[in-house]
Order: sequence, then structure tokens, then C-alpha cells
Amino acid sequence: MVTRIGVPKEIKDHEYRVGLTPASVRELAADGHELLVETGAGADIGFSDADYQAAGATIASSAEDVFANADLIVKVKEPQTAECRRLRPGQLLFTYLHLAPDPEQARLLMESGCTAIAYETVTDRDGRLPLLAPMSEIAGRMAVQVGAVALHKTTGGSGVLLGGVPGVLPGKVLVIGGGVVGANAARMAMGLGADVVVADRSVARLAQLDDLFGPRLKTAYASTDALDRLVADADLVVGAVLVVGAAAPKLVKRAQLAGMRRGSVLVDVAIDQGGCFETSHATTHSDPTYLVDGIVHYCVANMPGAVARTSTQALNHATLPFVQALAGKGWRRALAEDPHLRNGLNVHDGRIAHPAVAAALGHPFHDPQTLLGA
Repeated sequence: MVTRIGVPKEIKDHEYRVGLTPASVRELAADGHELLVETGAGADIGFSDADYQAAGATIASSAEDVFANADLIVKVKEPQTAECRRLRPGQLLFTYLHLAPDPEQARLLMESGCTAIAYETVTDRDGRLPLLAPMSEIAGRMAVQVGAVALHKTTGGSGVLLGGVPGVLPGKVLVIGGGVVGANAARMAMGLGADVVVADRSVARLAQLDDLFGPRLKTAYASTDALDRLVADADLVVGAVLVVGAAAPKLVKRAQLAGMRRGSVLVDVAIDQGGCFETSHATTHSDPTYLVDGIVHYCVANMPGAVARTSTQALNHATLPFVQALAGKGWRRALAEDPHLRNGLNVHDGRIAHPAVAAALGHPFHDPQTLLGA
């Protein structure tokens, strides 16, 4: 089966990642597929049009050309309004979607009639999220980097150096959520010399983190009482909570900010799913922070886009086998044969096909297997 695969240039604010690298294009071209890459799609991270042509792609002059001529669109970030309006019935979109907190995007995708598979809800046999994991690793590590900078007095922070110095205690970091993001945030914070606590409601996961990091990492059960005390004591709080496909729970309330030192920092890595702090709203790399009650909030919705070359390469390593399956077998057969890829189906022909997304948006849920049968 020959599939025409399109790769448009990302248009979200300061988003420099690209859906396919030249190396991935080479693999897909070798499989016999036709690749159409928008001019300049990877230029900002060192992948030139010539690199793509050498790998076997045709260079398109515009996004309109890509969307009009491709059967399968491979992106990184959720389609922006203009991109949603270019999608059509029968076309397949494979990208991050994060639909639960974004009813407008969901509406546009449903109206387009396309089939949309979300990276963030594809699973593996162990129940993990293989296409979310590489970006979660990067976002977790970045959360501490950006949080450390946000703590600088020159950027509005309290003036705390996370690692401290001899004679001065290190800063205190609270990581809420012990998954991939949380573990990577903890690793980076400890590497800087900070005093680190990870809070989670899974005692089993806390035990795993204790085995992994040893006594340098402190762990706490994330009860409401514990979070009240830990948030008040922290210089930097990293929100690292994920409920697959669903909106993130609001675990830190505005009232709790009153107990924090002015200039302390909240970094909400869960902002793609609506955020896990009550006072969070999405920001951009152009304007990443804002203050609420004297507390600095960093809520950039595409954090890994700041390290776009590393992020693109890591993401492609994870997504390429799935792109090959979708392109080589067609999406119906690929989803029928792979229940984990089938979990990624979010929208098909105007219907929502993921239970958590449907519940968050208040739409009826349509079982993917029923849709496949149809």
C-alpha cells in the first residue's frame, strides 16, 4: 500500500519541532510511500529542504499544498484553527491533540470529518504511554531548568538558588506526581542540589522512586493535608499529574498560594490537559510567566518546543513504527490489529472515540471497534 504522507510546518507560538525528521522520511520512502514536506518545516532545527529531498521527500511550497494532497498528516502539536479547517473527510491526522480541555479544537476536528489519532493516548502492553513518554521526560527535566530561572529575582522570583551554597540551605522543590514527568523533574532537581519531595497517591510508585533514587529523595503521600504543608514550604512546585485523555485534576487551590513565600514558582507541566493548579492558564514561550498573589506561574503548553532538535529526534524514535503501520496497512487495519494504537483514536467522522475525552467534553462516546466495523 502506498500512502501520501504530509508534514506541514508547525505554526504554534515558538514551536520548532517537526513531525518527521529526514531520517524518518528516508525509512518511509524506502517503504514505498510518497512524502510531502512543507518548505522550511525543519529549517529552524537544522533540517534543510535539501536534507528532506535527499531522504526522498518532495518539498511543498505551502501548508495548503500539504493538506490538500496528503492522505496522512503527521504533526507534533495540536492543529491550530487554520489547520483544522484544512482537514477533510477521509484524511488521517496523527499528532498530539490534548482535546479534553479544548472543546473548540474538538468541534473543528469533528466538523472536518477527519480521523484523528492522538499520540498522548496510544498505549503499550504495560499500560504506559510510549508516544507521550519522550516529551514527558524532556518536560520534566525542563520544568526544573525553567523553574530555577523563574526563581531569579531578575525574572520576578524570590531570589533563591536551588542548589544553595556552603552555609546556605538549598531551595525546596515539591514535585506533585511521580510518573515520567515527576521522576525526571526529581532527577534534575536533585542534580542541582535541591531539597526534593515527590508527592503521589500511589504508595507503590513512591516505593519505586525510593528504590530508584535512594534516601536523597523524600517521598510523601499526596493527601490534602500533606499538600497544604508541602506547597507552603516549597520554593518551586512542579505539577506533574496525568489522567490519560482527561482534564488534569486541580490539586493546588488559589487559597494555598497565600501560605507560600512571595516569588516562589509554580511550573504546571499538566497545562496541556488543562493544568493541575487552580490558578493556571496556558502561556507561550513568548510570554511564559505571570503572577497570581505574588506567586510566579510558568504554564507554557509546548515546553519541549524550546529544545526542539532534541525533542523532534526523541519523538520520531517513538512515533516512526506507528507511522509505518498506519501508512503501510491503512488506519483501519492498523487499528484493528493493534489495540494499543486503537487507544489513540480520538475522533472519527464527527464522533469522539476515546472515553475520557468524551466524558471531559460532554460528548457521546463511540467505541473504536464499532467505528472500525462501520
